[in-house]
Order: sequence, then C-alpha cells, then structure tokens
Amino acid sequence: MDCLPEEVELSKKHEEILGKRAVLLREMERRYEEHKCKRRLELQRSPTAHERNAQLLADMQTLEDSLRTRQLPHPDVLTLETRYWASVEGNIPEWERFLLGKGPHPVDETGKPPRRQKHKVPLRDHVPTQQRALPPHPKARAAKRP
Repeated sequence: MDCLPEEVELSKKHEEILGKRAVLLREMERRYEEHKCKRRLELQRSPTAHERNAQLLADMQTLEDSLRTRQLPHPDVLTLETRYWASVEGNIPEWERFLLGKGPHPVDETGKPPRRQKHKVPLRDHVPTQQRALPPHPKARAAKRP
C-alpha cells in the first residue's frame, strides 16, 4: 500500500509528460507544414529569380564592356579633376569638425565665411576698356549648293 501514492504520482507525471509530448508533436507538424509551403513557394519563384539574376549579370557585363571601350576624357579635364580633388583633400581638415557637427563653420579672421576670390583679368598693356579693339566678326560663309 505504500507504493500506491507513489504510483499515482508517477501516473500523473506520466500523463503530464504525454500531454506535453502531444503538444510538441502538433507544433512540430505545424512547423513542418509551414516549411513545406515555404519550400514550394521558393521552388516556384526560383526560375524567375534565376532569370532575373542572369539578366542582371548580362547587364553588368555590358556595362563593364562599355567602360573598357570608353575613351578617356581630355587631358585638360583629367588635370582639372586631379586639381579639384587635391583641393578638396587639402581643405578636409578645416571642414571636418564642422561637417561632423562637432565645431563651428570655418571662418576667416573677419568672422564671415570665406568667399571665393574673383580672378582679376590682367589689363592688356594698360589700355582703358573703351580703347581696346574688339575681335573681328566672323566672315559670312556662302551656302553650299548640291
């Protein structure tokens, strides 16, 4: 008779374990069905994705080919571009704190933001503007006849 309460306790634990097992099995079956549905959708979408990827690769190849065959810009343009980036890199230290939001706007000693200086055009032989000769007008061309 001493075993009866222990057997009842073990029986309750057994039923509890069987209930948890049944819940877990149902959850596993539900997840398996979800997985099968996702897999079916992926298989349906796979050809479309492969076609899209192949088209993207072909477009990239076309772009690469066009970049390889493209002519380089004129040397003067390359020089200007190089000088521009050198100027930008030279000004980075004074603008860095401002651009990161950690400091004030870079200013000159007057307290105003620096202005771009205008390039002065040299006077030709110190001749006043009114006396300078204007360039000649282009000659009129006769229309070509067929």
